Amino acid sequence: MIEFRTATLPELETILDWAAHEGWNPGLDDAAAFHAADPSGFFVACEGDTPVAAISVVNHSDSFAFLGLYIALSSHRGKGIGFGLWQHALAHAGGRTIGLDGVPEQQANYAASGFEWAGTTVRFSGRVTAEAEPEIRLATEADLTDLVTREAAASGTRKETYLHAWFRNTANRMTLIHPDGFATVRACREGAKIGPLVASDTEAARQLLRHAASLCGEAIMIDVPESAVGLTRLCEDMALEPVFRTARMYLGKQPKAAPDIFAVATLELG
Repeated sequence: MIEFRTATLPELETILDWAAHEGWNPGLDDAAAFHAADPSGFFVACEGDTPVAAISVVNHSDSFAFLGLYIALSSHRGKGIGFGLWQHALAHAGGRTIGLDGVPEQQANYAASGFEWAGTTVRFSGRVTAEAEPEIRLATEADLTDLVTREAAASGTRKETYLHAWFRNTANRMTLIHPDGFATVRACREGAKIGPLVASDTEAARQLLRHAASLCGEAIMIDVPESAVGLTRLCEDMALEPVFRTARMYLGKQPKAAPDIFAVATLELG
């Protein structure tokens, strides 16, 4: 018999191990910040006491939620378990708009559930020359509310609890502040990911990427909405390669599109 229930933090850590096995390359410190965003927003389907599928529907505000981490073990695919868990988890969002970044093989299924395409997100990957910039500093507790506000202006949605946790520095995740922008860099199972990144010009973004490389290594990944034309051009100029695409989709009212230089925080929580 299959049971659907809320996942615990240790189970979320297991789910991220599944994500790593799928090639999603999660960060080393993701679990605690993800869980802090909405402890009731992570779900598992269990066979007995053993989780066999997972999904997250994290409520970021009274009007917006984000869906991710939709995974079933290969041994339990094609049995309707994932879709049952999907329906169970969507109820957590209530009447909120729900966003997601859908992999190509699932986009038709998301559309069948009412999600509408809003644009493509491209993951760029490669090596960035490491160069510490004296103008860049680490974020402090005093910066957090301002950073959340600036990210919300860029992404169109305010993710208060999630990003307050995300912007706090850990051993494997640091948020960097430039006079003309900011970025979070986190060590992952392979290399490092940058996100979010918000900058007023490409030179500030370039300096943030190079400084991040000086802290976490030169091999980086960054997820860029197609609307962020300036950042896309910068990634190409820095010889980063597009390696993965998802469709940003929404069930409900779509937030305002991203500006010229913006990278999303994560594909899992938006």
